[in-house]
Amino acid sequence: MRAWAVDRPGPASGRPLRLVERPAPEPGPGEVRLAVSACGVCRTDLHLAEGDLAPRRPGTVPGHEVVGFVEELGPGTTRFQVGERVGVAWLRGTCGRCRFCRRGHENLCVAPVFTGWDVDGGYAEQAVVPEAYAYRLPPRYDDEHAAPLLCAGIIGYRALRLADLPPGGRLGIYGFGASAHLTAQLALAAGATVHVLTRSPQAQRLALELGASSAAGADDPPPEPLDAAILFAPVGALVPVALRALDRGGTLAVAGIHLTDVPRLHYDTELFQERVLRSVTANTRGDGDELFRLADRVDLRVATQPYPFEAADAALRDLSADRVTGAAVLVL
Repeated sequence: MRAWAVDRPGPASGRPLRLVERPAPEPGPGEVRLAVSACGVCRTDLHLAEGDLAPRRPGTVPGHEVVGFVEELGPGTTRFQVGERVGVAWLRGTCGRCRFCRRGHENLCVAPVFTGWDVDGGYAEQAVVPEAYAYRLPPRYDDEHAAPLLCAGIIGYRALRLADLPPGGRLGIYGFGASAHLTAQLALAAGATVHVLTRSPQAQRLALELGASSAAGADDPPPEPLDAAILFAPVGALVPVALRALDRGGTLAVAGIHLTDVPRLHYDTELFQERVLRSVTANTRGDGDELFRLADRVDLRVATQPYPFEAADAALRDLSADRVTGAAVLVL
């Protein structure tokens, strides 16, 4: 099979990915093999390719928003049949034994396995996944538009939950890419007022088209105090900006796996009055199940920018240069 592997981590402009030929992976016990039809291009893939996330093995194939069709079953599989459409997300395995797994917080597992970081992901013509960590996808979304739901959708949904937005509340979203534009729609569907703060004029226009009440620059104050905010942009300097925008008792959830350094915070203006700052780490399988149930009821507009499989390196370069509006998706 053909696959894109991280050759030498470095700037996307230096082409850190290399197109390689590899044997098709064989599904082990409890696993299924997919013929990949689409794979979202996530900012986490960019962090891995550029070295912000240290590679955990040489020559890793990125990609954790994978849509494909089951073509081979490993021993002992029972959930899926050959020909079924399946989705593969970031969380690929947990120990099931640690204190976090036992209390239902498998996203904090001490020995997790992640798709496209610990094991090869979906920038390939074929991929394997444990059936226990695969998802059935809502049929209303075709492969290209289902792919971003598998990370951008799931992590955005978890971030929205952890932001503790009250019913009918005022939500600020900092950065407006693949995950943010889906999260905004979920919040709007629940009756929230959404204000988007992002430096991209194209993203600002998309936010307004989707129903945001306002769209302005990332450093600008929103038009009203926020009950909750989510930081999607991997920019630590925006943490104090977003905290100052919160009303008393508001929560800022930081949704990225990587963030540049956070400046020194001023307690009185940025944390006092019970403002809350929290991170969002990975997801549970329950988060994914809940998101897909919601996505089946809410007609999400998934904004995508498709790329042929052969242009995976170009997709990463465009993502790095903020030339992608919505979600970049590799289509096979």
